Amino acid sequence: MTKLNWGMIGGGEGSQIGPAHRLGAQADGNFTLAAGALDFDPERGRAYAQRLGVAPDRAYGDWREMLAGEAARDDRVDLVTVATPNATHFEIARAFLQAGFHVLCEKPMTMTVEEGEEIVRVAKAAGRICAVNYCYSAYPMVRQMRAMVAAGEIGKVRLVVTSFSHGHHGDAGDADNPRVRWRYDPKMAGVSGQFADCGIHALHMASFVCGDEVRELSADFASTIPSRVLEDDAMVNFRMQGGTVGRLWTSSVAIGRQHGFDIQVFGETGGLRWASEQPNQVFYTPVGGRTQIMEKGEAGLSDEAARLSRVAIAHPEGFPLAVANIYVDLAAAIRGEQHGALPRAEDGLRSMAAVHAAVASARDRGAWVDARPPMFR
Repeated sequence: MTKLNWGMIGGGEGSQIGPAHRLGAQADGNFTLAAGALDFDPERGRAYAQRLGVAPDRAYGDWREMLAGEAARDDRVDLVTVATPNATHFEIARAFLQAGFHVLCEKPMTMTVEEGEEIVRVAKAAGRICAVNYCYSAYPMVRQMRAMVAAGEIGKVRLVVTSFSHGHHGDAGDADNPRVRWRYDPKMAGVSGQFADCGIHALHMASFVCGDEVRELSADFASTIPSRVLEDDAMVNFRMQGGTVGRLWTSSVAIGRQHGFDIQVFGETGGLRWASEQPNQVFYTPVGGRTQIMEKGEAGLSDEAARLSRVAIAHPEGFPLAVANIYVDLAAAIRGEQHGALPRAEDGLRSMAAVHAAVASARDRGAWVDARPPMFR
């Protein structure tokens, strides 16, 4: 199997997400890091790329230089990962898609619904993949939940409850820390803080596991630390196209919670529960029966769960290998194979539409708002 060439924009030295992408992309031998524009400081980015093994002529100072350089090569990169600040995602992703590159974009994919619809159109016109890094959907046991719901093993889904809440921004004395402050600054983060940062992971997970899309929502936002312009806590009620009722809580001031991402799905004949801090297990309760613990790596799981499990039962795989599973599905899609459930630009667009709908709802004291992008209504 020939390795695919991979390039990265952003995710430089000291980045929170960069190492997970580099570990994930190269974990299964599908991709080689061939090019990069890794830092807003051109010289620092070039130097770091070369330390990672990128050839000097493919260690670029910025993304425009990388676009021009790679477009002119016969051995151009097959995939570009965009891991830059939120406000730059649209411009970079659109440019590389238009030039014929496949793209994996960090979330949120864009800052506006209009930009999201443009990315969907550009990707379709170019015949290129634009994926979005909703990596939690690639945990093997999340894929197991999705397969069980799709197979009708818990009957029609009545209710989904999900949360993504932590307390790592709960110290008011840390509010001016640059690594924290930008997340609540509209100039950097856009119209939403915590919901756009973490809440959309939970919302995407609900849609992914249930195999349904959000139709409308009602939101309540709070900035519990007064210096913050954008919300650091949000409660969102939503209803899906197929009638499923949804409840979502997301917070960055929930001191005592560490990662705090979990989902529960309640159907007519059973329920399922998964938490990111125990990602190898799904709790399954049939109606009138005892709760069963399903373990990653055991016999009898779905093909999707088995395909994305690398190590023996009882051995943890963790977040970097969840990211790696996104790259496994990307490599398969680029090679024309039919595997996986890759989050696409359409998912990124739906998330941005939900963000803007939640902002509008919160401003209108929780009024119910259509959460669908205009192009999907």
